Amino acid sequence: MIHFAENGRFSRAQSIWDEVINSSRIPSVDSVSGLIRVYAANGRFDDIPTIIREFDSRADVDSSGETHSVAVSCFGEVGELELMERVLKEMSLRGFRVDSLTGNAFVKYYSMFGTLTEMETAYERLKKSRIFVEADAIRVMALAYTRERMFYRLGEFLRDVGLKRRNIGNLLWNLLLLSYAVNFKMKSLQREFLQMVEAGFSPDLTTFNVRALAFSKMCMFWDLHLSLEHMKHVGNVPDLVTYGCVVDAYLERRLGRNLSFGLEGLDLGRHPVVLTDPIVFEAFGKGDFHLCSEAFLEPGRRRTFRWTYSKLIEVYLKRTYRSNQIF
Repeated sequence: MIHFAENGRFSRAQSIWDEVINSSRIPSVDSVSGLIRVYAANGRFDDIPTIIREFDSRADVDSSGETHSVAVSCFGEVGELELMERVLKEMSLRGFRVDSLTGNAFVKYYSMFGTLTEMETAYERLKKSRIFVEADAIRVMALAYTRERMFYRLGEFLRDVGLKRRNIGNLLWNLLLLSYAVNFKMKSLQREFLQMVEAGFSPDLTTFNVRALAFSKMCMFWDLHLSLEHMKHVGNVPDLVTYGCVVDAYLERRLGRNLSFGLEGLDLGRHPVVLTDPIVFEAFGKGDFHLCSEAFLEPGRRRTFRWTYSKLIEVYLKRTYRSNQIF
């Protein structure tokens, strides 16, 4: 049945479905879920409620509730929020329990395809159902706030979730620091960083790079170097973003001759990697050194050559020097 549906032969798949439903056999949850996913992927949304309704008439309560959850996710993935809402209401009317996975998916898809107001309403509904918002939904909500440059509302949301939740690591604190850093509220950034440490959370690479990006763009060299020393002290290995903060700050102030001093203590022989949370780039963008380096590190380009931070900086400085000569 699923094979025919995947190959576009929906009438054949439907006839098999009708045969199964009208027999004494009960379709498995996996089969029904698979059929729902194929129909959703092919835009046959009107057929899905019928499949669910017919399966409900034959299956037990747990199995039926599971197919409703699958339908919520399938409609959400393609941005059909009205249909997703309809299935969720049907679940409530039939007394099915909305589990954490389904509730968080509901919030996530409103964050991806709805307005900020719709997203916040979905989040409030999740809270009333006493389901915790999890990391995936938090990340997508934060991304929605970031793209709309609503950093104050992002901060309010994070505090409402609860900054002391340890089951999602440093995500909440890093996002809060980002909301201050991107607006260059340096005193608030430092205050919240200290509160993060006092609350027992250990700063990770993203934590340090959020601060380093703010220090770099403000050309606060002393604070930037203190942050690098702190990073080294706690054993966090810098990535391409960290090196880019130093390079961009020195070149911004035309201090290229002092760059070797700025890079002291950093291992220039390492192979470049980017390990910073991508949401940081949504807020700050990527620095000039970062963008230039990515072009050289693209897969398939000069595979036999092993790039190091030292080599990337050398090439970048040459390019910058030539650009200055032209203009």
